[in-house]
Amino acid sequence: MGNQGSVFFLYKITLVAAVGGLLFGYDTAVIAGAIGFLQVKFDLSPSMVGWVASCALIGCVFGALFAGTFSDWLGRKKILILSAILFGISSLGIAVPSDLNWFVFFRIIGGLGIGIASMLAPMYITEIAPAEKRGRLVSINQLGIVTGILLIYFVNAEIAGMYDQSWNVETGWRWMFGSGIFPSVIFLVLLFFVPESPRWLAKQGRNEEALFILTKINGPEKAGLELVEINQNLNTESVSFSEIFKPGIRKALVIGIILAMFSQITGINAIMYYAPEIFKSTGDGSDSALLQTILVGVVNFLFTIVAIKYVDKVGRKGLLLAGSAGMTICLALIGGAFYLDLAKGYLVLISILAYIAFFALSLGPLTFVVIAEIFPNRTRGQAMSICVFALWIFVFIVSQCFPILLQSIGNAYTFWIFMLMSLGAFLFVWKFIPETKEKTLEEMEKLWL
Repeated sequence: MGNQGSVFFLYKITLVAAVGGLLFGYDTAVIAGAIGFLQVKFDLSPSMVGWVASCALIGCVFGALFAGTFSDWLGRKKILILSAILFGISSLGIAVPSDLNWFVFFRIIGGLGIGIASMLAPMYITEIAPAEKRGRLVSINQLGIVTGILLIYFVNAEIAGMYDQSWNVETGWRWMFGSGIFPSVIFLVLLFFVPESPRWLAKQGRNEEALFILTKINGPEKAGLELVEINQNLNTESVSFSEIFKPGIRKALVIGIILAMFSQITGINAIMYYAPEIFKSTGDGSDSALLQTILVGVVNFLFTIVAIKYVDKVGRKGLLLAGSAGMTICLALIGGAFYLDLAKGYLVLISILAYIAFFALSLGPLTFVVIAEIFPNRTRGQAMSICVFALWIFVFIVSQCFPILLQSIGNAYTFWIFMLMSLGAFLFVWKFIPETKEKTLEEMEKLWL
């Protein structure tokens, strides 16, 4: 190994953590294929459809909120293990015969797992990755998320096609949710083969263990220097919650929360959750709409790979600006197509796919990259928890409001609202987001102070 760290070891750790992202994507998107059958099975009113589709988000909010505090106390790895267990319990609980109340209960349990993984997987990768590779490695977590979404689209389509409608209403949807047990068990087993975060170990005063892991990642020479830098920046006394509201860190926190907000209010989850309904409203049949939804998943996957390739070359800010500008133009075109009654052609499909591509290049992966790297080591857990908590609150708001907006003001004006939000995201990134490419996490702290 000499003075070089093991690239294989680094990518192995990253890929295991990214399986947490895969579970996150799998579990949030499974509802898209099942909601129609649940509506028939339980005779759901429109407001109950909204609740059943989004009840998991309640768990997500609380999982994200408390993951930071618990991971500061027990370690990143143990709380990731807890998220895998929660996913598994949720999958099994929904698969066995139950009434609607039990369904909601187990969806909220799964939501806790999603909330934990959505915050801890990128944080864990951030704390392990060398500065020059960090953007790429944290973006692999987003690749895990979009892979999970794409995978469950195929699994749902396969299960729904096995038998007739009545079988799907009674049993098919249970299989869709129950299939989540397989990635849950894989994630749980793999987590036993990765180390604890070296920055968390240093924070606990376990410097020998931290040095051992840093040496495997960076080689002995660089590892020693990095450990010294980590310890210089560590205030080993316990951090009070109020510290994240002090000048400097407070600015980083506000930027993190607003970026998390823009990643949602620009409309991505409205399009991902309701893609089949959007395509049906353009005049396509149900089968065609499902096929186009899979196309959305494929584009999301491919352009996330492009983001991973360029995030450490172009930088965070450049990609965020390009992506939010492209999203603004695409949303203007989608709104225009509905307004001028041109929605039945290919314009809406092409514009939605282009919008997904721009999102996957920018706000999709880079929101997590930026909020995972802008906070000092000692406050990262709590500060990231607040940012991801805010993100899930806005996911909930958008998924609740989107159907209401469509009904009250129509497709065109709804997409134009998202267009204005994307323009706001562009201006916010341009004015307030610093370039963090190739800066160590310790250098980043000096950026704010």
